[in-house]
Amino acid sequence: MSRATIIYDTRSGNTEIMAKAIEEGLRQAGVQVLLKRTTNAKADDLADVDAVVLGSPTYHRDLISLMKTFLFEMEKADLKGKIGAAFGSYGWSGESVQMMTDTMKHIFEMNVMEPGLKLLRTPSQNGLKQCKEFGKQIAEKIKESKV
Repeated sequence: MSRATIIYDTRSGNTEIMAKAIEEGLRQAGVQVLLKRTTNAKADDLADVDAVVLGSPTYHRDLISLMKTFLFEMEKADLKGKIGAAFGSYGWSGESVQMMTDTMKHIFEMNVMEPGLKLLRTPSQNGLKQCKEFGKQIAEKIKESKV
């Protein structure tokens, strides 16, 4: 069975809502998912998975500090060639998604889905559908990588 880990953090709850909807889309597509906040996540959570999905809101045009700290933890894992994807909510700018994408692509040498998914503020019903679809797209990329 294909496996993915979603590591996220949230400031106001919006990115957590997105994480759970992405998890649902992955599960609906037959992927086993581990969902964790950065405060409970370790590099070991990234072992033996096909995809790593990172979520962070943008706060003052940057990642929130807990996700920055987790990116250093990720350096302990061998992620080269694994699928990576990023998502997050934002209020006025949305840079966090590209920052996580760039880190996965250029530092960890992952096979990154671009563009990542970013949604303005609290996800609407349409936004939740986009999150579930994003999860299904990640699942499809996992399947393609195993062919």
